[in-house]
Amino acid sequence: MPHTNRRNFLKLSAFTSAFLGLPLADTYARATIEEKLASIRATKLAQGNSVMGLKVAPIEQVKVAIIGLGNRGPGHLNHLLSMPSKAKVTAICDIRKERTDKAMEILKKHNQQPAVYSGTVDAWKEMVQRADIDLVIIATPWEEHVRMGVYAMQQGKHVAIEVPIATTLAGCWQLVDTAEATQRNCMMMENTCYGDEELWILNMVEKGIFGTLTYAEGAYIHDLKESMFSKTRYYNQFRIRHHIRQDGNLYPTHGLGPVAQYLGIERGDRFNKMVSMSSLQAGLTEHSLTVEGDSEFYNQTDFVHGDMNNSLIKTEMGRTILVQHDVVTPRPYSRINALAGTKAYHEGYPSRLSLNSVGGGHHWLEEKDYEAMRTKYRHPIWAKLKKEIEQNGGHGGMDFVQMYRLIDCLNRGLPLDMDVYDGVDWSVVMPLSKVSTELGSIPIDFPDFTRGKWKGKRPHGIMANL
Repeated sequence: MPHTNRRNFLKLSAFTSAFLGLPLADTYARATIEEKLASIRATKLAQGNSVMGLKVAPIEQVKVAIIGLGNRGPGHLNHLLSMPSKAKVTAICDIRKERTDKAMEILKKHNQQPAVYSGTVDAWKEMVQRADIDLVIIATPWEEHVRMGVYAMQQGKHVAIEVPIATTLAGCWQLVDTAEATQRNCMMMENTCYGDEELWILNMVEKGIFGTLTYAEGAYIHDLKESMFSKTRYYNQFRIRHHIRQDGNLYPTHGLGPVAQYLGIERGDRFNKMVSMSSLQAGLTEHSLTVEGDSEFYNQTDFVHGDMNNSLIKTEMGRTILVQHDVVTPRPYSRINALAGTKAYHEGYPSRLSLNSVGGGHHWLEEKDYEAMRTKYRHPIWAKLKKEIEQNGGHGGMDFVQMYRLIDCLNRGLPLDMDVYDGVDWSVVMPLSKVSTELGSIPIDFPDFTRGKWKGKRPHGIMANL
C-alpha cells in the first residue's frame, strides 16, 4: 500500500477516520489501516431473504407520498398526475410551506387533495405512518435519504429514492438490510437508465451487437458553479458543503448506472476494486471571488474536492470502468456513455457508433447507417410511450419513462427494473472513492451487498417485462 506520508498515516480527515472507525487525528501504522480497509469487503449477516426479483401483489392504483418538493419533487409530482388511473398522490411533505403550497396549486387543478405535511423537520415521519400510502418517493438532500428510506420501509412502504441512494457504506448496508427484513422495494431513481440512447445501447448489448464487453466510461461532467453558490437552488446550499468536507467522486450514478447495466453488474459480474484520484482544486475558490460579498462562501479558500475526480473500477470478470466527476470546469455537459466490445464501440456526447463489420471499425458510422441502427435497435418502450413522452418530457423523456415503469411494475406486480442492490452498488462509489483518494489512490475493495447472489444470470426487467 502506498504511504500517505513516508512512515505513517497521519491525521486522517474526519470522514475517513469515521469511515474506518478510528479516533480522529491519531497516528496509525500501516497494519492498522490495512486491517480496517479489509473490513470494508466483509459480508454482513443477512437480516432477511434476498429481494432480487421481489414481487408484491399488484396494486391497481398506487397511492404515493412525496417527501421533498424542491428540485426533483415537482417533476415527479407532474409525472404522477399524468397517469391518474395508475397512481394517486395521497400525501406530500416539505419542510418549507411555500413548497407544499405551490405543489397544492398544481394538485388542485387535477382535482387531487392530498394530505399536506410541512413546517417541522420530522413532519415526514408522521406522514409515512399513514395507512393510505403504498409508495414513498424521497427527493431530499442526499444525507437524508437513508434514514427516510429505512423508516418508510419499516412502516411497510415501498420506497423510491433520488440519487445517490446513500452517501456512506453504513447507509448502504442499512438500506439492504431493511429491504430484506421488510421485503419492501427500495429503488434508486436513476433516470439516465431510461434514456433513449442508453436503452438503445442496452438493447444492442442484449442482441450481441457489441460482442464481448471489455471496458466502459461514464461521467457526471456538468458545470454547477452558479447553482452551488446560489442561495435558492439547493436546500441550505447542501451540495457545495460536500465540496468543503470531502474529496472523491461525489455523484457517480448518472454515468455509472447505465454502464453497470450494459455490463450486467449483479447479473453475472460485480464491481471488485477501485482506485480514485482527484486533480487540484481551483474552480470553486476562483468562482467564490465573483459572488456577492454577503455570501457565506465568498472568498472561500478551503474547498477540498478537486476539480476533476477519476475513479477506475475493475470488475470480477476483469473489465474496467472509468467514472469521472467534474462540476466546476467550463465545459459542455457529458456523461461520456462509452462502451467497448470486440465487435462495436459507442461514445456519447454526441452519440457515435463504430462497428467492426463496417470498415473494420476505423470510422464512425455514416449518418444513414447510424440512424438505421437507431431505428432497428431502439428500445420498444420509447415507441410505446412516444405520445406520453412528448407530452410529459423530463430530461428528454427519461424522467417520464422512469416514473411510468416504476408505477406500471407495481400495478402489475412485477419486480422493479432496479433493486436495492443496484442502488447501493452504484452509490457506494462515493464513500469508497473518498477513502481511496485520501489514502493516496490506493485500491479499495467493494463489499458484496448481494451476499454472493450476483453470480446468477438474470434479465433486466426493462428488457424482459414490457
